[in-house]
Amino acid sequence: MDLMIPLKQGAGTPLYEQIYEYIKQEIRTGGLRAAVRLPSTRQLAENLKVSRSTTQLAYDQLLAEGYIESRPCRGYFVCEAENLLEISPAQGEKREEEGEAASPKPGGENGPWAVDFLPRGIDLGSFPYGVWRKISRNVMVDGNREMFLSGDSQGERSLREAIRDYLHAARGVSCQADQVVVGAGSEYLLMLLANVLGRDRTVAMESPTYKQAYRVFDGQGVRVLPVEMDGRGMRPDRLEESGADIAYVMPSHQFPTGIVMPVGRRQELLQWAGRKKGRFLIEDDYDSEFRYRGKPVPSLQSMGMADRVIYLGTFSQSVAPAIRISYMVLPRKLVALYRRRAGFYASTVSRIDQAILCEFLTEGHFERHLNRMRAVYRAKHDLLLASLKALDGDFQMSGENAGLHILLTHRSLGERRLSELAAAAGVKVYGLSSYFIGEPEKGEGSRTVILGYASLTEEEIREGAERLTRAWTAVSV
Repeated sequence: MDLMIPLKQGAGTPLYEQIYEYIKQEIRTGGLRAAVRLPSTRQLAENLKVSRSTTQLAYDQLLAEGYIESRPCRGYFVCEAENLLEISPAQGEKREEEGEAASPKPGGENGPWAVDFLPRGIDLGSFPYGVWRKISRNVMVDGNREMFLSGDSQGERSLREAIRDYLHAARGVSCQADQVVVGAGSEYLLMLLANVLGRDRTVAMESPTYKQAYRVFDGQGVRVLPVEMDGRGMRPDRLEESGADIAYVMPSHQFPTGIVMPVGRRQELLQWAGRKKGRFLIEDDYDSEFRYRGKPVPSLQSMGMADRVIYLGTFSQSVAPAIRISYMVLPRKLVALYRRRAGFYASTVSRIDQAILCEFLTEGHFERHLNRMRAVYRAKHDLLLASLKALDGDFQMSGENAGLHILLTHRSLGERRLSELAAAAGVKVYGLSSYFIGEPEKGEGSRTVILGYASLTEEEIREGAERLTRAWTAVSV
């Protein structure tokens, strides 16, 4: 489909932001419906007569905020977003007449949220665009024609070696380049993994958890069982009772609870994996780079029994969502099985993007970018905590000092009521209950909301915290 987006050159608003705002509003008002396929970034750039990087930046922000999704080998699609649709007064009256409660409008108005505490957003304003452009030009020098040929299905070896070196230095991961598989997003890699391990397996997942991973496994026909958690992460006794032979965990910073799994619990899970043949742990280390107090916790894979740990990582959080480059480190015993069952799939990441990221890693730009982003996110993290100080008496805070979101649990009010009060104040917060799987009723009594801060400016954080404080303290019990 074509999108006719009215752009205003020299209006003071960047072109990518105009594109982003237009598509976002079309989605929110129902002009673009769920599951509609959007034009590619290249096609949209040609239609609008702008650079592809401009359209890519717009899609990056829409991806980060959950308005659209990228499906491997298919393109960009509008997400299911009924809760984001804006309801006109006439529509609201009609719903009420039919007995259906109208969705709360931000601040009582029809406009967009004043502040959206999106849990999985990132700060695109701090992206090193100049460095990325320079590397892109270097990669696309005259005569570099091999970049347009099909490459290694497992990912370019130079990039896999750079990832191996980074993981060994930063996370203690022990592996060789031939154990690394590069793909366009963690979802794609989990689909490959389902092919490698077989769909007759049973995967245990923490609940609440990262729902996208659950959807991938479930969509591939793999049986998924929720396993109870405590304050240290997945309970090994419940895992044993489940009968699962694979456990999917996020030990460095569990999403969404923010739990950092202590070493003792990690060892218990490794012991579980070693007790029976064919058991594996999938370690999703999605945002281990962002820790604001103490030293980074070692990866599970680095603690021994690496032959039982499948390690997943991504550059979506640390660089940008549109980079769409994730990686998987397979135990050596699974490498041959991968090549036999999934090695025939062509790489889903272009050689050009792989070459750019490889130079970004090997020339030290990634390390400098991470150091800068840690400082940026820590400042936002500290500002949010300070701005919410007035809520200490009524709320318990958790998940702080790592990652890009925090959790607030009220002593008596449920998350639905908290969300309604926030919406009336023009603020979007996210309930913990939506991340439960298998037995979603366990989340029905949740009194916890999630606040992400990465994509917000400091001014927006202050404003959002002030609005929440006024809304929630006015009805505190």
